[in-house]
Amino acid sequence: MEIKAYIAPLIKWWKLLVAAALVASISSYIVTSMQPSLYSSRTTLVIGKSIEDPNPTSNQFTLDRQLAAIYADLANRELIRNETMKALGLTWLPAYEAVAVQNSQLLEISVVDTNPARAQAVANELANQLILNSPTGPQSDQQTRQAFINAQLDSFQAQIEETQNEIKDLQQLLGELNSASQIADTQDQISALQTKLNSLQSTYASFLSNAQQGASNTISVMIPAELPTYPVGSKKLLISLVAAVAGLVFAAGIAYLIEFSTNTIKTSDEAAALLKTSILGAIPEIKAENKVKYATEFPFSPVAESFRSLRTNIEYTGIDRPIKVIMISSPGISEGKSTIATNLALMIASSEKKVILVGADLRRPAVNDVLENHESVGLSDIFRGTIKLEDALKPFGDGEMLVLPAGTLPPNPAELLGSKKMGQILSELREKADFVIIDGSPFIVADASVMAARVDGVILVAQIDFTRKDALLSAGEKIKRVGGHLLGVILNRVNLGSSYASNYYGTYDNFPELKESDKSDKRKLNGDIGKMVASIFENIKSKIG
Repeated sequence: MEIKAYIAPLIKWWKLLVAAALVASISSYIVTSMQPSLYSSRTTLVIGKSIEDPNPTSNQFTLDRQLAAIYADLANRELIRNETMKALGLTWLPAYEAVAVQNSQLLEISVVDTNPARAQAVANELANQLILNSPTGPQSDQQTRQAFINAQLDSFQAQIEETQNEIKDLQQLLGELNSASQIADTQDQISALQTKLNSLQSTYASFLSNAQQGASNTISVMIPAELPTYPVGSKKLLISLVAAVAGLVFAAGIAYLIEFSTNTIKTSDEAAALLKTSILGAIPEIKAENKVKYATEFPFSPVAESFRSLRTNIEYTGIDRPIKVIMISSPGISEGKSTIATNLALMIASSEKKVILVGADLRRPAVNDVLENHESVGLSDIFRGTIKLEDALKPFGDGEMLVLPAGTLPPNPAELLGSKKMGQILSELREKADFVIIDGSPFIVADASVMAARVDGVILVAQIDFTRKDALLSAGEKIKRVGGHLLGVILNRVNLGSSYASNYYGTYDNFPELKESDKSDKRKLNGDIGKMVASIFENIKSKIG
């Protein structure tokens, strides 16, 4: 299947697509407009002290990242939630999320609320409660011990700095001494101070490992939450656009479901592919009460032009094989075969050809209605011997065309059409005319198959979105089964401006009447869309106002 077959349903149902997109977009905009604005506040915490260490190790970073994930999970638990509500005097908390920043020792707590001040307070308090309830948090039973350790660290740091200064002074003095005994004595002092320095540094490291200021498993606020000034919540235009796209996709799905789930032909290409034949013509819908002489009464109309093209295409089909007796039929009823048979016969007759139109539908004879004040005698009466063929033929139009009505309805039409007498009648008709156009029965009855075996060619009339695929395929198989010759398909009641017909017929810019009609339809459509959009916006104003 070509790509145009997939695009055609979208073009056909474009009104549905536009309406769905508009409804979805406007509805979502109304809903989002009614929602309160949301504000987001965020606190950033850091795990450990590796970020302050000028020479951190990879092990420190790995440990800090693992601890960040653990603390993020702790922040989302009921303990921190309840302590935060207790500290702020709230009975509920707005939505928040604590996550560990990927590949880092950072932890972020984000709070979204309609009140910006409350969002900031909750974010900061969540961070505070996480620190207070962490294993290394400032618990009351650890305050004295931690204060002692910090004091000792300060003392040892001062002694280390003092010892380092003394060693530096002695080393400077050592370079100025000349006496061997003084040099030896100074070196002993430096050695003793170096031993003292090593002892102090070792003790300092031991205390530091038990203090928070040197520990890895610590948590502290790096960036406190700020008061948000701009709402972040829903982006109305973006949501409306997404809703419009979603509505468009949904409507497209419905269009494809309708098109591909029904058992009717959708395009001219599809009809041609089913029967493995060609499309001989595309006839626009005849919007008139009297459709019998439309093609000749309006010779410059798109309908007349379509029948001229059909006439030319039929003439070309007889180049290799003489085509004189042609049956116009259809897979089912109400597909316009009789109207096409009559107008085609008239159009061929207008080219100075002798044409006989035969009403061979002996069950629902439409050709009887072609003649004004017609008599009820015709083909079936010839079989009974009540009238001769010459007397049954009635002139029509300018005289170049003769009509043989179906006549009185017989009880056994299939037997009559398959009899030897019918063969004789067709032979006589061949001698009297250049073309014999037969308005046959539809292929839902056996009469059509009987006649298909007797004529030079059969043309099937089909209608897009009306003719069933299985009926069209069955008609083609019946023609083949009786040894008939299918000349092609005529598409009836088509819109020449649609993609379905343009596959065959092309553009119609040269037809002023059709263009004017199309412009009128477009003006009406634009007016309908304008009214619909105005109504929608009035509803929006009433809801918002």
